[in-house]
Amino acid sequence: MSSSVDYSYTAEMLRKGIHLASLSIPVVYFFVSRETALTILIPLTIAFAMTDVARLLHPATSRLYNRFFGFLLRQHEREDKGRQLTGATYVLLSAVLCVLIFPKVVVITAFAILIVSDSAAALIGRRFGRRRFLRKSLEGSSAFFTTAVIVVLLAPKIAYLPVEYLLAIVSAFFGTIVEASGIPLDDNLTIPISIGAVMWALYAILLPHLDVFLLDKLV
Repeated sequence: MSSSVDYSYTAEMLRKGIHLASLSIPVVYFFVSRETALTILIPLTIAFAMTDVARLLHPATSRLYNRFFGFLLRQHEREDKGRQLTGATYVLLSAVLCVLIFPKVVVITAFAILIVSDSAAALIGRRFGRRRFLRKSLEGSSAFFTTAVIVVLLAPKIAYLPVEYLLAIVSAFFGTIVEASGIPLDDNLTIPISIGAVMWALYAILLPHLDVFLLDKLV
């Protein structure tokens, strides 16, 4: 039993290591325009989605995929019933939606929190989680929020006003609650979209005089 648990955690570490590579999305987006970002992201999303559909509907493709990448899939991604897309496809779909919907300053913060904090919550929660918090563990959720605050401190701002940091931290806390709530949608979608919506709303309420699209115009 112990060896299977260790293997499961090792696989989770590998998955999250690959997940962290997606941090390149907000980093690159800082330097390029929305149009350039979408030109890169949309074809990638379509390619990953088509691979997923082939994996789910074509048995030979499924066997080939599972042979090389099956160890990276979670249980719900391997099951025939439910026909779930992989996390990688959801990450790319989420990136496209965030870039389409939100200003760049919001996208970079929300998406970086998804990549860093979701990884931290999963690894800490699975290894050290003992106390229940909503549908996750208090330890995992604490790791999510702590790393999210670090992301907020490092992420770009419009005018670097103290209230910008505050509203981003409030948004990160909201994202922590969403992650811990176990909403029956993939958290690669729910986390950045919820953080982004709250953050953009708080900019409009607390800092209506700031041009929230300033970073978009600098490229």
